[in-house]
Amino acid sequence: MGSWLGDELLNRGNEVIAADNLLGGKQENVNPGCKFVKADLTKKEQVEAIVGQGVDVIFHLAAYAAEGQSVFSPIAINEINIAPMNNLLVSAVNHGVKRFVFTSSMAVYGDQKPPFGEDLPRRPEDPYGAAKAYCENMLEIFSRVYGLEYVIVRPHNVYGAKQNIADPYRNVLGIWINRIMRGKNPLIYGDGEQKRAFSYIEDITPALANAGFYAKAQGQIINLGSEEAVTINEACRLVLELTGTTLKPEKVPARPNDVKYAYSTAEKSMKLLDYQTRHPLRNGLQKMIEWARVMGQQEPTYTLPLEITKNAPKVWIEQSI
Repeated sequence: MGSWLGDELLNRGNEVIAADNLLGGKQENVNPGCKFVKADLTKKEQVEAIVGQGVDVIFHLAAYAAEGQSVFSPIAINEINIAPMNNLLVSAVNHGVKRFVFTSSMAVYGDQKPPFGEDLPRRPEDPYGAAKAYCENMLEIFSRVYGLEYVIVRPHNVYGAKQNIADPYRNVLGIWINRIMRGKNPLIYGDGEQKRAFSYIEDITPALANAGFYAKAQGQIINLGSEEAVTINEACRLVLELTGTTLKPEKVPARPNDVKYAYSTAEKSMKLLDYQTRHPLRNGLQKMIEWARVMGQQEPTYTLPLEITKNAPKVWIEQSI
C-alpha cells in the first residue's frame, strides 16, 4: 500500500519521503522519485531524523498486518505496531506536522454485526486489532491536547500487484495464487463460509491520498474498501477459475478466534474521500494473477517466528504453506 501511495502522491506533484524497514516489502517497489530511507520506526531517533526534515503530512502505514498470527506472536507484532505510532506522534507535535493520516484496520471492530459502520465501538478480538485500536485512541488524544489534524482510515482486505505473496500468514488471495503457481492446493481454514469484502489496491490508493488533503475528512474515522462481500469458498473458486488450474481447495482446521463475518460500509469514504470501487473482485484478481505470473512463484518466508505454538495452525508450525 505504501508504494502505491508513494506513486500517487508523486503523480500529484508532492515531494515524498518513504520510510520502511523492508521487513515485509521490497525497495524495488518504491518509486525512484521518492526519497527512500531504510528506517526502523520503533527507534525514536530514526523517526526524529525523518520527521524533522519539514514534513507537512504523515501517512502512517507502517505495521505488521498479520491479524491471525498476532494471537501467536503478540510480542513482536505489537512492538512493530505500537512503538512507531508513539514515536511518530511525538515527532509530529514537536515538528509542527499539519496532518496525520493513520491507516488502521477493520480488525478494530472485532466480532460485531456486519457491515461494520464507523459508529460501532472498538471491540477487537486479537492483539493486532487491539494495537490498532490503541493507535486510533492515541491519535484522538493528541488531537484534543495538541490540535493535531488527523484522519483515521480503516482499509480492509486490500490486494493487488506488489503485494508480498511470499508471506504465509496474511493476504489470503496472494497465498492462494502463490501456492497454485507452486503446484499446491489452496488452503481454506474451517468451512470456508467466512465472509469478506476484498479491496483492489488501485481503488484504495486515490482515496487514501485524498485523506491527507481533504478538509472534509479532518477528524474523521473512515472505512475504505469494497462492499462486494463474498465467502472464502467463493473467492477460492474464482481464483481457481482465473488461474485455470485443476487443483482443488484443501480444507484445514479453523484458526482460533477468527471472526466469521467481517466487511464494512463504504458510504462515508465515497462522500468524504471520493472512493469508488472500479474493480470488482473478478477484475482485480485477473490483474493480480497476471502480475504474479510475471513475478513467478515465491518461496514462503517465515519472517516473524511464532512465539506461541499451542493451538496454532499445523501448517504454520510445520512451515508447510
